Amino acid sequence: MTRISVKVDGTAYQDEVEPRLLLVHYLRDRLGLTGTPIGCDTSNCGACTVDLDGVSVKSCSVLAVQADGSDVATVQGLARDGQWTGLQRAFHEGHALQCGYCTPGMLMAARDLLRENPHPSADEVRHALEGNLCRCTGYQNIVRAVLAASEQEVTT
Repeated sequence: MTRISVKVDGTAYQDEVEPRLLLVHYLRDRLGLTGTPIGCDTSNCGACTVDLDGVSVKSCSVLAVQADGSDVATVQGLARDGQWTGLQRAFHEGHALQCGYCTPGMLMAARDLLRENPHPSADEVRHALEGNLCRCTGYQNIVRAVLAASEQEVTT
């Protein structure tokens, strides 16, 4: 067992974990943060995307011990005091989801994009989200929602 200290959505945690435990399983099974779904366990789908020290990563490809000393942001930490972020509102208003399985990863990847590039083009949005698979929407509404959020100068 290895001791880790990690801050998740602003809350500090210290735990003993097996060195082979994936971050996605730590978040879901240890911390109960089930908003980060397990889509494939192979880093192909992007559903489990989280923010690790300011960079979006697929949490099924990161070991929990690698997050030691880090700040992790999950989709569950986006809303504050029950209020959605502008990006979340843009997804809702733009019908940028159907089944919703990919939505947490899409939101986290889009958040990362808008932090680095507040006014992306449609092609830049597509490129930023290319590691996140959606099986329902055909991506058009997702791209439109990210662009709508960027027009409102939404960064989170």
